[in-house]
Amino acid sequence: MDHLPLWAQIAAIFLLLLCSSFFSISETAMMALNRHRLKHLVGQGSLGAKTTQGLLARTDQLLSVILIGNNLFNTIIPVLTTSIALRTFGHDNFVLSIATGIVAFLIIVFAEITPKIVGATFPERIALPASLLIAPLMRALRPVVWFVNTLAGGVLRMLRINTKNGRDQRLTAEELRTIVVESASFMPTKHRSILLNLFDLENISVDDVMVPRRQIESLNLVSPLDDILHQLETCYHNRLVVYEGDIDNVLGILHVRKTLTGLHNQDFDRDTLRTLLAEPYYVPSGTPVVQQLQYFQESRQRTALIVNEYGELEGLVTPEDIIEELIGEFTTSMPRSEHTGGWNADGERIVAGSMPLRELNRWLHLKLPTDGPKTLNGLILEELEEIPEGDVCVKIAGVMLEVMRSDDQAVRTVKVFKPRAARGGSR
Repeated sequence: MDHLPLWAQIAAIFLLLLCSSFFSISETAMMALNRHRLKHLVGQGSLGAKTTQGLLARTDQLLSVILIGNNLFNTIIPVLTTSIALRTFGHDNFVLSIATGIVAFLIIVFAEITPKIVGATFPERIALPASLLIAPLMRALRPVVWFVNTLAGGVLRMLRINTKNGRDQRLTAEELRTIVVESASFMPTKHRSILLNLFDLENISVDDVMVPRRQIESLNLVSPLDDILHQLETCYHNRLVVYEGDIDNVLGILHVRKTLTGLHNQDFDRDTLRTLLAEPYYVPSGTPVVQQLQYFQESRQRTALIVNEYGELEGLVTPEDIIEELIGEFTTSMPRSEHTGGWNADGERIVAGSMPLRELNRWLHLKLPTDGPKTLNGLILEELEEIPEGDVCVKIAGVMLEVMRSDDQAVRTVKVFKPRAARGGSR
């Protein structure tokens, strides 16, 4: 290039810097590109996205082409600069040192740092158009790339480094949860809440969502017929657990609406009710709710009775109970959901000791632990290790709880105080 004028040689240096910058910015942008976003763009038919996905599927070849081009230009630039310095100023060591420092500064700033920052900031805007230029270049340099990769592979084998095991980029459940949590800017709050609840569903059993034994709306077949008929006409649910004498002696499940319709043309007696009962459907305590939801679909059942290892009835669960864990409580007239509102003006709330912890957390936006006892009474007894006598206060997970009423069996009524952090956040 000695026959070229000085301005042309300087222009060539800046052109080489621009080419080196292109490879640097392309490398950073493609490595920083969101693979899931890329798959979405491929599904929409984007040519740049399809080309980029094809290049990233051969990461070793892609990096070889980019690094060969980048290092080739970064090597030519100092050589050309030195040639210009020698031609202009002669063999002056001081001038050569200054020229070397200047060219190193230009490479670092304009061919490395600046392009990489831009590429990391706008990966999608840069990677997709750049792939249309790199793809044909990769095909043209295929023999060179093969030779370089063969040598690099040999070195990796000598070092016993297995690159195949490091290519799995599947997201874990916790990583997906983090993505959902950070999606507040473009995902509605309700949708985000449902997705987060869906992740929690894997760690929840039917014991967490069931209606406890004492709250099951049931029908005792030995009751007077007038009382039975009155209960059928005023019950909250369309399906009742029917037992005889003791609730552990379950006879079946009664469909109330069909029963009342059919009794208009029949004599109302216990034997008639027995013929209308459906077989009870039992599930063991501790069954995961995801698995139980699948069982409901397969068995076409709407009500499951939960029994412990001794065969004793623990509670009742329906598909609606499981769905409520995802989308929140339905607006119904069930006794279980009779609480309304939240904290009073003093930041307090009086609740029953039998209230399930998950329901209490949802209602008052608390974070009481749910990996142990399932009710507020059980949580307090576990903390105190005895049934309290008189008024007792206890602080659990930052929540102050005051026992207002208890008996020889359990804590009956509890006053819950709003945590200080929540009070400050609501002002």
